[in-house]
Formats: sequence, structure tokens, C-alpha cells
Amino acid sequence: MSQSKVKLSVEDDVAVITLSDPATMNAAGLDMVQELGEALRKLALGQVKARAIVLTGEGRGFCSGANLGGSGPAGGMDADGLPDAGRALEQHYNPVITMLRDSDLPIVTAVNGAAAGVGCSFALMGDMIVAGESAYFLQAFRRIGLVPDGGSTYILPRLIGRARAMEMALMGDKISAKTALEWGLINRCVPDAELMSTAMEIARALAKGPKSLGMIRQLIWTSLDSTWLEQLHEERMSQRVAGKSSDFREGVTAFLQKRPAEFTGS
Repeated sequence: MSQSKVKLSVEDDVAVITLSDPATMNAAGLDMVQELGEALRKLALGQVKARAIVLTGEGRGFCSGANLGGSGPAGGMDADGLPDAGRALEQHYNPVITMLRDSDLPIVTAVNGAAAGVGCSFALMGDMIVAGESAYFLQAFRRIGLVPDGGSTYILPRLIGRARAMEMALMGDKISAKTALEWGLINRCVPDAELMSTAMEIARALAKGPKSLGMIRQLIWTSLDSTWLEQLHEERMSQRVAGKSSDFREGVTAFLQKRPAEFTGS
């Protein structure tokens, strides 16, 4: 499948979603965000079959943020006659970020070049985040007098702590892939030439995994807001579902037979 700003293909049960507007370093205008949402909906509904997702950008950048020169975050005028820059977040960007958060499929983000603004948020929604050595992460909002969005004020303190989240948001400096790895912001930092092969290798391994991988990612997201007892209950309920899957039966059988399990994602 190919659309004007987002490409979707499937290889070895891995859905590769590519942000495709290289002339703007894949700036996320409303058109791109809408197409990204449509790609995610097709996967969620099973209209496109896959068992893992790789999200990446075409060309020199992963995503340079909202497209301020095109169909960007402008949300129309508020009741006071001034622009409402938050309306497009509510109507377009936040639903897509939430779709990534709630995906039943494991997500690998392959970050090439700039991951700035809301593009930084897209990058950090990966369950496994792989960055090329030339990649960088940037909370650019202070430079244009706005606040971080795309869930970044939620994600960053939980990934790297309050102090470093404050530094990224208040100072607006580029965080290199090497520094991001040292901070625990990402999982892998690899040579640029090895970015997609590494991301695909990880995604293929996830695609061969059991149905429970989707539940695992959702449990870990849920844990960010849950109390101890609430999370124990979430684990109990998810284990109930996982224990009824054919993958669980296959896993136990393979263990007893001392052979690798052959999961089907069901």
C-alpha cells in the first residue's frame, strides 16, 4: 500500500510504516497524521495482516515535527479571537499517539536523523527504539513559544526522570543518539547503515513471538499509572486471556518436548 505521505508494506509478518515526505524531513502535517492513523486502523482491524510494526522515516529524517508551513497544528480561532493551537492536538495528533500506545502489536521505531517535536513523541512510542548514530531527539517547542505535546511531558519523565526531561523541554537542545542511549531514552544505537536491518531483525523476532507480546506491552504501559494492587489485578486478568491462547499450549508443549516453540499469534 502506498499513500501520498505514509507508506505501508508487509514483510515477514512485519508491517513497515514509513513517513514519506522527505522534502520536509517528514514534517507531520495533518495530512500525514491522518494517513498514519488510517494505516494503524487497518492493522488494528486486521485489514492488513501483521504481527509487529516498524515505524520509520524516509530520507534524512525520521520526523521533523509538525508542519508549520503546511497543514500543521493550526486549530482555527478560539472564542477570544486568537488561534487555538491545541485543537488540532485534540482532534488529530492525540488520537494517533493513543493508537500507537494502545496497539495490540509490538512496535519498533527506527529513528533516522531528526526526531523533533511531535516526531520525538512518535519515535518514543516504540516498544523497542533503535536509532542510527546520526539521529537526534529534540524538544523544539520552546523555540516557537509552545509547550511540549504528543504526550512527551508524560513519556519523558517516565523514561529518563524529571531532571533530564526538564532539560530536554526547557533548554531545547539536541540529544544525540549516543546520549539518548546513555540516558535510557532508547534501546539501541547502531551505525546508520545498519538501522533498518537491526530494526527489522528485532521486529521479525517479535513477529514470531506469542500473542501475549501485545498484552505485555499494554501491561507495561498500564503500570505507569497503576498502584501495586491495580497492576497485580491487571496481570491476573491478562494471564487469564493468555492462558487460553493456542500459543500458550504450544509454548508448554514445546518446552516439554525440548524444542523451539512455533507461535502463530493466536
